[in-house]
Amino acid sequence: MRTLEHKSSSRGNIDHGWLKTNHSFSFANYYNPEKMRFGTLRVLNDDYLSGGNGFGLHPHDNMEIITIMLEGELRHQDSMGNSEVLHDNEVQVMSAGSGIQHSEFNNQSEGELNLLQIWIYPDKRDIKPTYNQAGFSSSDRKNKWQRIVSPIGNDGLTINQNAYISRIELSGGNEISYELHGSDKGVYVFVIDGNIKIGESNLQKRDAIGIYKTKNINIESVTNSDVLIIEVPMIE
Repeated sequence: MRTLEHKSSSRGNIDHGWLKTNHSFSFANYYNPEKMRFGTLRVLNDDYLSGGNGFGLHPHDNMEIITIMLEGELRHQDSMGNSEVLHDNEVQVMSAGSGIQHSEFNNQSEGELNLLQIWIYPDKRDIKPTYNQAGFSSSDRKNKWQRIVSPIGNDGLTINQNAYISRIELSGGNEISYELHGSDKGVYVFVIDGNIKIGESNLQKRDAIGIYKTKNINIESVTNSDVLIIEVPMIE
């Protein structure tokens, strides 16, 4: 087993006033040559948008973009004709493919929203762009894995990559294992909230650890914890 630990304090922290963001990997004005990606996982941004603010129309291509709403409401519009609002516990998937444009704004005039945005390299380039979103009940991830994203051909929200995203709310004192889908895979474990242990690593809120060259991992929850696992192919 090989590990790569990323403490919350080591992320790229940017405060634009209207946007407070934390970059787990190099992104925009944050550059760290040692944090370019983890396998096919390219971006994990922890964003806070103030009321009424957001990102105007901008382009993307050849990237699988996953948005996980933690708190608040996000208004989305895109060049495919989608106009939606995402709420707590909803997840959005965009396969940017050959190219799309979209905008994202805090749908509430007051109050801050919090979301996680994940970018994963696709396994095919220049495909037709697609969009989907769904809600995921917190009760369905109490002490068990809740699959929220999987490869095309599987159930639920799917992406064009052999990658899986799962979430769990693990009660303090409980343990659970996670089995990887192949020897070419690695997992990036991100603690949304709480305190967990994986081997010798003690991880607090917003800490993360990349793990690869293993068949499974075991997670021990020290306190009630909300944990996200992103399983991706490990490319060179």
